[in-house]
Amino acid sequence: MGIRVCDRILQNVEKPTRYTGNEWNSINKNLNRIDIRFAFCFPDVYEVGMSHLGMKILYHLLNEREDVFCERVFAPWVDMEAKMREYGIPLFTLETHDAVKEFDFVGFTLQYEMSYTNIINMLDLAGFPILSSNRTKEHPFVCAGGPCAYNPEPLADFIDFFVVGEGEEVINEVLDVYLDWKKKDLSREDFLRSISAIEGIYVPRFYEVEYNTDGTIGSFRPVEDIYPAKIRKRIIKDLDRVYYPDKMIVPFTGIVHDRVMLELFRGCIRGCRFCQAGFIYRPVREKTADKLLGIAKNLVESTGYEEISLTSLSTSDYTSLKELTDGLIKEMEPKKVNLSLPSLRVDSFSLELMEKAQKVRKSGLTFAPEAGSQRLRNIINKGVTEEDLLNSVSTAFSGGWSGVKLYFMLGLPMENFEDIEGISDLGQKVVDAYMRTPKEKRGKGLNVTVSTSFFVPKPFTPFQWEPQDSMEVFKDKQSFLKSKIKSKYIKYNWHDPELSFLEAVFSRGDRKLSRVLLKAFEKGCKFDSWGEHFKFDKWMEAFDECGIDPHFYANRRRPFDEILPWDHIDIGISKNYLKREYEKAERQEVTSNCRVNCSGCGAAVFEGGICLE
Repeated sequence: MGIRVCDRILQNVEKPTRYTGNEWNSINKNLNRIDIRFAFCFPDVYEVGMSHLGMKILYHLLNEREDVFCERVFAPWVDMEAKMREYGIPLFTLETHDAVKEFDFVGFTLQYEMSYTNIINMLDLAGFPILSSNRTKEHPFVCAGGPCAYNPEPLADFIDFFVVGEGEEVINEVLDVYLDWKKKDLSREDFLRSISAIEGIYVPRFYEVEYNTDGTIGSFRPVEDIYPAKIRKRIIKDLDRVYYPDKMIVPFTGIVHDRVMLELFRGCIRGCRFCQAGFIYRPVREKTADKLLGIAKNLVESTGYEEISLTSLSTSDYTSLKELTDGLIKEMEPKKVNLSLPSLRVDSFSLELMEKAQKVRKSGLTFAPEAGSQRLRNIINKGVTEEDLLNSVSTAFSGGWSGVKLYFMLGLPMENFEDIEGISDLGQKVVDAYMRTPKEKRGKGLNVTVSTSFFVPKPFTPFQWEPQDSMEVFKDKQSFLKSKIKSKYIKYNWHDPELSFLEAVFSRGDRKLSRVLLKAFEKGCKFDSWGEHFKFDKWMEAFDECGIDPHFYANRRRPFDEILPWDHIDIGISKNYLKREYEKAERQEVTSNCRVNCSGCGAAVFEGGICLE
């Protein structure tokens, strides 16, 4: 019997459709005919979680099984949470409104480090122990996957097991083991021991960490030899054969990405040295254009969406992009379905692509030069030039565009103030390119937006050993750039350094940080990525009370021979390769993309994708 959330409560909270469920294409099943109930949790609000492609895929994949019912759970917004706590309503699913604590599995997707307190808050709302060590056989198994699971250690005290890599195959293998375990009526520990043998599964309790007197890791080893010393990520080798839904849920309310999402490929050939996704998702594996055209047709028919977004880390690197876009235009233009082309590189932008993107309706253009000078772009291996950018924006302006967004990072390794001034210079050159465009060709109302985020060193990148700039230095760099931007046509947006600082702490943290997360939650920290709820002073209190220095994780350069908290995770990319890339960055040398020349990163061990072409 589902929890009754009365109309009186929903009438007094923002966006009640976040909690009602029953959307078009959502799944409902007879509970008497299933063996496993899986609560798929996204640790943010509905409209953010419902925009996530991975959740869409796994939700429908799990529900393809007759013996499994996968239901969705999102973090209730603060007003709804207050009502739930007031009326004693535990965390519930959207499909049946049943309490999450009644489920067999509670699975979280880890997309962003600053959602970690939301995970703890959701476990608390669910009404069963937050710490995995306190759970018994009567409680659900809590699992987690996603990009942040590549350094699972800060969440080690809360999660029973992690899925490292792509989950489509792994999760079904775990559920098969669970069915067998359930029949035999074994202990909770027995189940975790059984699944630890599945490639891609990491069970934190089966590993012990010893620390040196200076706080660095002295050793990291399994408690018994039966557990693997290294947890190797799982990948899907053939994307044409992997499951992809032909239906997706259509929300009643607007969400962040309210459109059909078409995944072209996984991985990236480029190797930007700051970009974690470019390394952890290697090797590159593509879907064929024919397969994608069939998926697109089915999804448009089943959802009624009027826009298709081509998703990947770098859309313009898809080898069959022309064939695919020509096919989509032919099929979708008569239906007034728009084609969105995000993730285009400035060195791949063309008039032909631009015309395809505006066939139905015109949207804004976004480019990411990342750095303001060629010297720094070479250091980070961006592989684009100022000429590439100016050619691209000039093409866009000639085609009638007048709005351009430019994304940069401050605090990149080896950055100086000349590099930062180069950002304002580049913005001005974009304005000048517009002014040089004949008035009869260009659109009206020039708007150039320059946005800067702060560099966060990430695991499994060549910059994983680098310190992050201090918050004081970040603020100085921000103020310097702001003072250099003079044009009335340029709008400058920036990030808060405090949030980037904490992201760096948890990105490269160890399992000692679990204590800090719990303490921060107790102090009211949640929805940390939402500015109005971010409580930096409470975070600093939590670190202080736990006796942990956050600067140790964020602002310290790490020697190459230090044991890193994620060294037990094997992504197929060798540490020696990452060191070589760091040394090339110091020499300002660019590494060719994977299709031009193999750089010997190690991803070929997975026997798939571009590595075998």
